Amino acid sequence: MYASRRNFLQKLAGTSALATVAPSMFNGLYAGDKYLIEPIRPRSANDTVNLALIGAGIIGHYDLNCALKVPGTKVVAVSDLYDPRLVRAKEVWGNDIQTTRDYREILKRADVDAVLICVPDFWHDRIAIDALNAGKHVYCEKPMVHHIEEGAAVIAAQKKSGKVFQVGSQRASASAILEAKKYYEQGMIGELTYVDACVDRADALGAWQYTMPPTIDPKELDWDRYMQMADQKKPYKAEEFFRWRNYKNYGTGVAGDLFVHLITGLHTITGAIGPTRIYSLGDLNYWKDGRDAYDLVTGLMDYPKTATNPSFQFMTRVNLADGRGGLNQTRLVGTDGVIEIGWNDFVLKRLKRPNAPMYSTGYDALFTYPKAMQEAFVKNYDQKYPADQYQRMVKQEPEVVYNAPEGYDDRLDHMIVFFNAIRENKPSMVKEDAVFGLRAAAPSLAANLSAEQRKPINWDPVGMKVV
Repeated sequence: MYASRRNFLQKLAGTSALATVAPSMFNGLYAGDKYLIEPIRPRSANDTVNLALIGAGIIGHYDLNCALKVPGTKVVAVSDLYDPRLVRAKEVWGNDIQTTRDYREILKRADVDAVLICVPDFWHDRIAIDALNAGKHVYCEKPMVHHIEEGAAVIAAQKKSGKVFQVGSQRASASAILEAKKYYEQGMIGELTYVDACVDRADALGAWQYTMPPTIDPKELDWDRYMQMADQKKPYKAEEFFRWRNYKNYGTGVAGDLFVHLITGLHTITGAIGPTRIYSLGDLNYWKDGRDAYDLVTGLMDYPKTATNPSFQFMTRVNLADGRGGLNQTRLVGTDGVIEIGWNDFVLKRLKRPNAPMYSTGYDALFTYPKAMQEAFVKNYDQKYPADQYQRMVKQEPEVVYNAPEGYDDRLDHMIVFFNAIRENKPSMVKEDAVFGLRAAAPSLAANLSAEQRKPINWDPVGMKVV
């Protein structure tokens, strides 16, 4: 068994997939030009997917610029509630595009094939459902919903529409995740025992203190429309528009924003569909800038045994004030090894267990026995387990290192999956559909509930409901 595993590793290590580029924890955020999933090319000059962007903030720019790198895509409209961002949209994507505060105007256009939904979390479900009902393909940023109970309606709308729907956590299409999945499925780390994962950050931008406009005219910002989907209607406050991630009324905090990436990667690699119990702690330790969302959340999730996985524990954390400078890592720890994943890289470390019983003259009970008994034991052991026939100690196997090619962008691969599914008119080509999206979002949002209620949350990952 070990020989076959070793041959597999040697074969894979010799492929071009194992690049030698030093990874960056932020590779997934800065758009590159290289991809590893092959795009389906336009079949004719008229085979263009017309796009509309809903929400022209940071992620809106990243997503649309990335989408436009896929052959045969064109932007025709942009919607945002802040007028200067609509001005900027024309500067970036051309004066001929339509700009509007009201996304519903875009959905009425017959020539819009697909929309990118890049708005604050609390608008995700409403716009996604409206877009699907209007017959549009939908790319919706993560988390798919603001509240767990909103997920069923999105799933129903996708099913009824028959349109392509993809949630925007690019971990589902990332090369490191898909390569790690191959090793995991080959049993390279033995039986999975636990997974620990974190996204820790250190600076103000990592903690969502994004740059505010130097001057703000309230008339240029549609606060009333912004408030339409809010749980709590509040008076105008610019910070709660431009730094919405810091407030529970609009965002989902570090758990909804970043746990969901980690869970997406975990579910992609293992095929798991979710935990049954979630317990978490949350605190606001450092970024006391008026926000009410935690800057530190730790979570413990209990994944049950299934036909494809043993039961395992998932420990996760996001700390926005990490004194080490930040860390982005997922570790899948098994009985025979560990896969340590960064963003677009990983290291596989494996050990070979002995096939003879272990003993030691150090920290072992042997030295507590009479000397004659020790000598008799060693003599009998050497006869029964000859050193040239048996492995007596744990041995470390050579490490396998994977780095994506320089300039690789997992967001681009994720967009390619989306547009390939549109061109093939085959929603099933998308792994991170509405069902997957809820199964990744719900445990993340349940972590918020657990921290607030100070009790475990029981979750049914099959029926997709809080128990």
